[in-house]
Amino acid sequence: MTTTLSKPIQLVDLVSLHNRLKPELDAEIEKVISSASFINGQVVGELECALSKYLGIRFAVGCANGTDALQIALMALGIGKGDEVITTPFTFAATVEAILLVGATPRYVDIDERTFNLNAALLPNAITPKTKAIMPVHLYGQAAEIDRITHIACEHGLNVIEDNAQSFGATYKGKKVGTFGRISTTSFFPAKNLGAFGDAGAMFTDDEELFWKLKMIAQHGAKIRYTHEYLGVNSRLDSIQAAVLKVKLNYLDEFNARRRAAADLYDKYLANANLKTPYRDPNGTHIFHQYTLLLNKAGERDELQKFLSANGVPSSVHYPISLNLQKAFKDDAYPKGSLPIAESVAERVLSLPMHTELDEEQIAYIAEKIIEFVGKKS
Repeated sequence: MTTTLSKPIQLVDLVSLHNRLKPELDAEIEKVISSASFINGQVVGELECALSKYLGIRFAVGCANGTDALQIALMALGIGKGDEVITTPFTFAATVEAILLVGATPRYVDIDERTFNLNAALLPNAITPKTKAIMPVHLYGQAAEIDRITHIACEHGLNVIEDNAQSFGATYKGKKVGTFGRISTTSFFPAKNLGAFGDAGAMFTDDEELFWKLKMIAQHGAKIRYTHEYLGVNSRLDSIQAAVLKVKLNYLDEFNARRRAAADLYDKYLANANLKTPYRDPNGTHIFHQYTLLLNKAGERDELQKFLSANGVPSSVHYPISLNLQKAFKDDAYPKGSLPIAESVAERVLSLPMHTELDEEQIAYIAEKIIEFVGKKS
């Protein structure tokens, strides 16, 4: 039986989501406009308190975006030229950009093909005397093996900076991710599960000394205006973005639950499809920033994407080239073939529509078209 659609499918449907929240959003934005306090206004502090309470961590510092958050975290830990930071080759470029921007060297550990996250079992062999930190990414909404990572880091006297840009609200062994490392960072890019109306980010720590350092570096290295104690950057959180996030934070658990419900339906309808649906680590809760398939062979992904597009189904590739093969980050230590899992996965992943407004009719249609192309498992 062929499923028919009553409305078009969106890869991300922010319009419908924001329409549901419009009265609350409008009221909070109007407060900021009336106050004319557009940068680091009172609402920024209110949001920081709410974020830290949500995570169960002592301190939160808002900043301009998630990339800045990573860079500021590295700066606060004194990481720079001559230092190495271990991370994953399969993530958005910002993770490695931040390492390079402070003058440090990224060192890659290949990924686990099930979770797409850094493979903690390979971590010890990557540590050298120059290693100063480990920067795991909780990719697509699922936690990396963060307790094992932090244990290894502790054994070697290393800092852990959690890149939590895609998994804000996810848990691992009953504890929210973003609370395991010395510092964690996140992005509030509009398409995130908790998204602003533009760029925004935040940093988190339980260390009061680090909190002040993060806060000061984000404001030109100053605690008191015109008195600069550290080399800093200009990365302040706009009050309007804070107002939007403050409203949406109240609904984050609901948003994440809706995404998990959509993922459950995808799992149901794709159960017999000849491909791999997302693995869910039983130690954690996956919040499905992305619902990402893994095709069986290179080349099949691109053809499926074209087929879906022709049938009204948008999709996206997160991420098509592992970072060790990117021209901007090229390092002779990691030639093609040196990180085989990440390189192979990058050629085979495809992310389906995932947002709070998906309905079963749409998911059934998407699954039907995928199975029409890839067939069923034998």
